[in-house]
Amino acid sequence: MPRQDFNHIDTWVFDLDNTLYPPHFRLFDQIEKKMIDYVMGTLGVSHAEADRLRKTYWALHGTTLAGLMAEYSIEPDPFLDHVHDIDFTVLEPDAALAGHIRDLPGRKIVYTNGSAPYAEQVLQARGLEGLFDAVYGIEHANYRPKPEAAAFDAVFTKDNLSPTTAAMFEDDPRNLAVPHAIGMRTVHVAPEPHAADHIHHHTVDLTDFLSRLK
Repeated sequence: MPRQDFNHIDTWVFDLDNTLYPPHFRLFDQIEKKMIDYVMGTLGVSHAEADRLRKTYWALHGTTLAGLMAEYSIEPDPFLDHVHDIDFTVLEPDAALAGHIRDLPGRKIVYTNGSAPYAEQVLQARGLEGLFDAVYGIEHANYRPKPEAAAFDAVFTKDNLSPTTAAMFEDDPRNLAVPHAIGMRTVHVAPEPHAADHIHHHTVDLTDFLSRLK
């Protein structure tokens, strides 16, 4: 991974879940359970049907929330409050990752399909609070999710981000297609690589990857 691939980067955009913490913490398992619970209570369906809808809406709409808004016109904030009411103590601070993020030159932001208050709690649990110039949640994209182009446009316009000098770190390969199309450097952070033209780099370990940019 040549360092020169990132010499032009002055804005570093990080997804949150399974990107700024490894999947083995299984934080999102808690969120999925809360999503199922919310769908069951709101729509009056069985556990199995709620889980099916959760997966279907994620595949078709980008997030379960987007599907519920499109199909049932639910209000987003009660959903977000419910699904993000979880135990953050399963996460551990990562001083090495914090140091590498701190050392990156330029602007650093978080952009998640979760809410910004939820993201702040994750960052605090990981020892990453205070390292980012901005934290954007789905509310900053008018509740439209990645991978929609309109969602990226809303957040990046708010941030005054210049795509051709920015890099995006993300665990979901779908969410790197638009960043690549608008000229960003893309990094897939996941246990397994995903071969696609819109992915420039893959890493299983974000901390190690950032250490090699110095």
